[in-house]
Amino acid sequence: MPPFARFVLKRGATALVLILIVASAALLLARASPGDHLTSFEGDPKAIAAERHRLGLDDPVIRQYGRWISRVFRFDLGESVRYPGRAVSALIAERAGYSALVGIAALLFATLVGIPTGVVTGSRLRGPLRIGVRVAVVLLLSLPPVVLSLALLLLASRTGWFPVGGLPSDPTPGEIAWYLVLPVLALGLPVAAVLERLQARAIADALATPSVLAARARGISRGRVVWRHAFRQSLTPVLAVYGIIIGSLISGSFVVEYVMTWPGLGRLMYDGLVSRDANLVAGCAATGAAFLALGVFAADVALAAADPRFERSR
Repeated sequence: MPPFARFVLKRGATALVLILIVASAALLLARASPGDHLTSFEGDPKAIAAERHRLGLDDPVIRQYGRWISRVFRFDLGESVRYPGRAVSALIAERAGYSALVGIAALLFATLVGIPTGVVTGSRLRGPLRIGVRVAVVLLLSLPPVVLSLALLLLASRTGWFPVGGLPSDPTPGEIAWYLVLPVLALGLPVAAVLERLQARAIADALATPSVLAARARGISRGRVVWRHAFRQSLTPVLAVYGIIIGSLISGSFVVEYVMTWPGLGRLMYDGLVSRDANLVAGCAATGAAFLALGVFAADVALAAADPRFERSR
């Protein structure tokens, strides 16, 4: 088997293990916590006990986990108790698309803003404009996603420029794009600031390498040296942390979705936690871990493709 294919298979197997570990931990913590979704019910104690027995909630946690893991290998995440009669997989399928949409849009926005800005600030920008970019970056890095979300909601409510939150029932593509602006800004701006700092440092280091200095000595224009030679070298350290950035983007999206009432996995996860729906919590955690694992996997493959030394070092 070629080394690159072996590398991809190894990373794919690691991603699957990560998803299983995260989902298992979420389920076990939810099951091990005191009480369940029937604890707050008022009614005949015998009827409640019978329902708990029917659902297997009176079994030891390890036995409940064994039943759950056997269903997972059949791609069955169980039934939700927060939404009676609904399969967890169906609920996640309805919401995962919205979470993926806001996450991918925020990642594209952050990449298109952060990477070019980092190249410019790290290679040629000087004076007040550079200071202004640095101040904006520090401010965005200092604000948690929930605070930035509240600030954007306040701005939208005062100006009326964008819808405050939520999403209409049966929205059109245009309405989805319009309501998507605030969640994307709340998620994408801090990530753009991170990418700007990483890219600025990487491009400055790349411009100091002997190969780039030699290209300048041969009379190649500075713009061509920056964008044709130094830029490719600077991508390696940025790609090395891209998977972590994607992971922070997905985890932050759950908070932003809840604050902005975006109908994604964040709201569904909150409903599962409040109602102590262990199957729903585990399913949402597994989906979030799948997004994270996919991001790390894609970043590792892209890094191996961009820098063959990375693949050989593995």
